[in-house]
Amino acid sequence: MAADASRVASETATARSTRAAIRPTRPARAQRAKRPRWIGLAYVAPAGIIYVLFVIAPGIHTVWLSMFDWDGVTVGRWTGFDNYRAVAQNPLLRGAVLHAFVLVLFFAAIPIALGLLLAAVLGRHRRRGMAAFRALYFLPQILPMVAVGITWRWMYTDDGAVNQILRAVGLGGVTQAWLGSFHLALPAVGVIGSWALTGLCLVLFMSGMQKVDVSLYEAARLDGAGAVREFFTVTLPALRGEIAVALTITTVAALASFDIVFVTTNGSPGDTTTVPGLLVYRLAFTNGQVGLASALAVTLTALIVVVVVIINRLTREPE
Repeated sequence: MAADASRVASETATARSTRAAIRPTRPARAQRAKRPRWIGLAYVAPAGIIYVLFVIAPGIHTVWLSMFDWDGVTVGRWTGFDNYRAVAQNPLLRGAVLHAFVLVLFFAAIPIALGLLLAAVLGRHRRRGMAAFRALYFLPQILPMVAVGITWRWMYTDDGAVNQILRAVGLGGVTQAWLGSFHLALPAVGVIGSWALTGLCLVLFMSGMQKVDVSLYEAARLDGAGAVREFFTVTLPALRGEIAVALTITTVAALASFDIVFVTTNGSPGDTTTVPGLLVYRLAFTNGQVGLASALAVTLTALIVVVVVIINRLTREPE
């Protein structure tokens, strides 16, 4: 018995010493844990340097320029926050911001609503050729917005496609030069944004619906849920993340809109379609008010950041 006990004790001690020899020391483990972190930073460094040079540094320089009265050529004069006070007090600048929020309705709310409706219909009634439908709806995202704006400008003319369709269905009395109307020019521009962004929302929602467990739909149908109730109880909650992404992208597109407005109306008639992005361009490159343009650009950027933060908080997944 004593011999067996001593043999067992000897084998246990040998196994412990072997494990101790194999097990890496604490400094070695710490060094191995730190190594991937530095490797990751090395991979990120080139993109980070480019981002700092071409995004962060110009942004800081824009904030600095917003403190000056500068025409872009001569020596600037320090004005402090006077340019920001001008942004807040100038009715033209305030009106441009208001127009951008009106475009949010057309660029964000309508495309998301139409995208959800189309995704629900196409997702419930799957047929052959669905990939072709998705590609067709997504086509406006592939086209340059300048080309889209020019095409719609032709369609909005007196003898354009819009008025021809209205005359064909017996609504010739409502035809007009849509982009020349003081009351309808901004909504007409907004319709272009709705057409361009609906396909993006549809593709996002269709991809999100593919991750929904089919058993949830079967359980809802067993409970007697129809198509509408099934959409609101199963599909819509599952698309929370996709809706947040679509709302963020479309809202930023509305607030930072420039190309569509520039090629369709250039802010006319009057200033009814002027948006902040267009005013930044005019102030900096036409009027020689680089400081004021920089202040408006900084204000617009801050406004976009605030709106995006609010959207992220409202659409955050409940813990």
